[in-house]
Amino acid sequence: MPNTLNPLELIARRWQPSAAFVRRAALATVVMAVIIVVAGGAVRLTQSGLGCSTWPKCTPESLTPTAAMGINGLIEFGNRLLTYVLCAFVGMFIIAARARHPRRRSLTRLGWAQFWIVMLNAVIGGITVLTGLNPYIVSSHFLAATGLLTVAVLSWKRASEGDEAPHDLVARPVRQLTWLLVAATAALTVVGSAVTGAGPHAGDAKKVHRIPLDWQEITQLHVDFVYIVVGLSVALWFTLRAVKAPAASRRTVLELFACLGAQGVIGYVQYFLGLPEVVIGLHMLGSALVWICALRVFLSLRDRGPLQEDAPDAPAPSEEHEALDAQVASAPSR
Repeated sequence: MPNTLNPLELIARRWQPSAAFVRRAALATVVMAVIIVVAGGAVRLTQSGLGCSTWPKCTPESLTPTAAMGINGLIEFGNRLLTYVLCAFVGMFIIAARARHPRRRSLTRLGWAQFWIVMLNAVIGGITVLTGLNPYIVSSHFLAATGLLTVAVLSWKRASEGDEAPHDLVARPVRQLTWLLVAATAALTVVGSAVTGAGPHAGDAKKVHRIPLDWQEITQLHVDFVYIVVGLSVALWFTLRAVKAPAASRRTVLELFACLGAQGVIGYVQYFLGLPEVVIGLHMLGSALVWICALRVFLSLRDRGPLQEDAPDAPAPSEEHEALDAQVASAPSR
């Protein structure tokens, strides 16, 4: 009985994407992960969290929103549809990474990790609706989206580098300072989600349970972590200059510092203007960009060698592959 090839293997035998295409596919998943974060914030800020009253259907009787549900139903249902768009982009990255020659298992594993995080977050989103916007579940929904963004950024980086064993570009104490920066940024994100859970924008016009924390105090803790991250960024930049680290690594720190500055301005504007929805949405976008910049700083301080780019003339399929393809094509259907 002839061997049966899985669909990804069949695609890989007939399509050889360029290294640039794989990088663009990886970058597209990063962009979509950011869009998912912002779209989730838009659902909450427009009080559309219960625009669809149940899950996986929109209502007990209908898969889609009805006219009686108004704009809130459309916003919530539109956010659900974005999951399918995200899956399409992740799927394209998985296919491109699998079809790329030579095969890079690390890329396909990262692609599948993104897929399963999307599935997990879809379930968390359903639980969020079924529990009436429980603030702890809402926060975990945001953190899972941040986890997806993390893996997407790692995929983007891996698609741009070689497969050698990673080696540090700076001394170990400098790398440890970078670890501390990433940890502080992660803590900043977690505390920010707690601020959201304790704040006034619950995601629905009805009275919804909030995290029982003093909103002013948790906000101040969030600001304290901002100062810590800014201080670590400044310290890391001067350290990288002192050890003559690569210019690209120093540039990523400046990018992080610029994002932190913009995010700080947005944070103070939203605080003094009484938390307007549009400004809060910009703050959520800024949160995603700050996390991307922090990861880029960390990843810029290690190297895996150059990426194997495309050869001028791509080799033709081997005779063995052609024979196997012909055997599969001529096999009788059962």
